[in-house]
Amino acid sequence: MKARIKVTLKNGVLDPQGKAIEGALGALGFSGVESVRQGKFIEVELREQNREKAHAALDEMCRKLLANTVIENYAIELDEK
Repeated sequence: MKARIKVTLKNGVLDPQGKAIEGALGALGFSGVESVRQGKFIEVELREQNREKAHAALDEMCRKLLANTVIENYAIELDEK
């Protein structure tokens, strides 16, 4: 089973990388960019075929390693192979 995990900063958390990207886009002539938020995209392949078990395992992975739940949110999306 294939999973995609999107990790983003929670609202209200400062995003210095997003601000740097925003500034760089302006310097490159891309006008009209009002805000940029930067995040992480992670793909994981699992042997587990049971969706509930796979989701539970991925949720635990996110809470323990892949996301800093104090300042980040995460979303899990599962696909069958």
